[in-house]
Amino acid sequence: MAIVVQKYGGSSVADVERIGIVADRVAATKASGRDVVVVVSAMGDTTDELLALARRVSPNPSRRELDMLLTAGERIAMALLSMALQERGVPAVSFTGSQSGIMTNDAHTNARIVEVRPFRVQDELARGKVVIVAGYQGVSYKREVTTLGRGGSDTTAVALAAALGAEGCEIYSDVAGVYSADPRVVPEAQRLAEISYEEMQELAEAGARVLNAQAVEFAKARNIAIYARATAGGDEETVVRRHAPRAPGCVVGIASETGLVLLCLARGDLGELVPLLERLDARPACGKQLRFEGPLGASLVLSLEDLHDFEALRADLRAHLPGVSVVEGIGAVSAIGAGINASFHNVRKAIRLLDELETPVLGVATSSFRISLLIEEAKVPDAVRRLHRGLVETT
Repeated sequence: MAIVVQKYGGSSVADVERIGIVADRVAATKASGRDVVVVVSAMGDTTDELLALARRVSPNPSRRELDMLLTAGERIAMALLSMALQERGVPAVSFTGSQSGIMTNDAHTNARIVEVRPFRVQDELARGKVVIVAGYQGVSYKREVTTLGRGGSDTTAVALAAALGAEGCEIYSDVAGVYSADPRVVPEAQRLAEISYEEMQELAEAGARVLNAQAVEFAKARNIAIYARATAGGDEETVVRRHAPRAPGCVVGIASETGLVLLCLARGDLGELVPLLERLDARPACGKQLRFEGPLGASLVLSLEDLHDFEALRADLRAHLPGVSVVEGIGAVSAIGAGINASFHNVRKAIRLLDELETPVLGVATSSFRISLLIEEAKVPDAVRRLHRGLVETT
């Protein structure tokens, strides 16, 4: 029997009523003759509430204990959805990430899946049950509970789809697919019917939150189509797959990030800075990493979201590398598209559009699929709208 994996985000299971809506959808999928595995996120703002609770106890809680705490959110959601299905006469069972065979490395709060051993999931599917899996979590080779970082439930779903040989992976949220920009910021944003793995991964790494970058990486490696849909229903969707039809150089979307920190350093400080960042488990912001600015200088962009203890980093820099300057209040806007940098046309146009906004560009990073521009954080929403109007709506 064909297997389908469905993932429901926190807004889709935010309360008992919405869990009931999800249970109805899952029951209908099961009734259509397919085996169903469901991956759930924590209910609503549960993860943020648990994080806030941890910060009240300790300003710098250990990453291991954070993992133990935060994984409780998904366990609550999975059990409630299983109960709702059973109430509707649909046999169901819930599993944690470790019970589902999600094996990770030992990087607490930002682990990566290294293997999936879905034996218990397969056994329960063979018994005719719907299997509910807690997303965002797994177990390391040291038998420690781990979490997969922001958007990790997407990764859980795609990894399970790959391991089970599923016909597809359906990602449900409060929006009907992937848009050319955040519709809350750009009312003119358009839903994309299709998008390539590469473009979607770049959008995710540049700040678009509709899908997780590691999940797209998994899907690409195993050629699994991802269907991004709205939980509320309707026929609209975005399909993420290989070779979506797109003209080279066409800008498919604009994404943005805030809460970035810019480190400016002399080249001679680089050898001492990297070990310091490693000790603090600080990671460069995706796609905006080291950029040399001539023979004497370089810069590095970090995300506050990935910095476990920013004050400790600031203190270490002050004590050991006083020549490194720290610039806060930084944001980034990114234009995404296949072959976007085949010429300087898009870079030149993006800079000109921001100049018209009187928005100074503090740095530029490029790849085959992306142009990222560092700007003042307060200017990000206006910059997103301007770039969307000038690079997306005009093509």
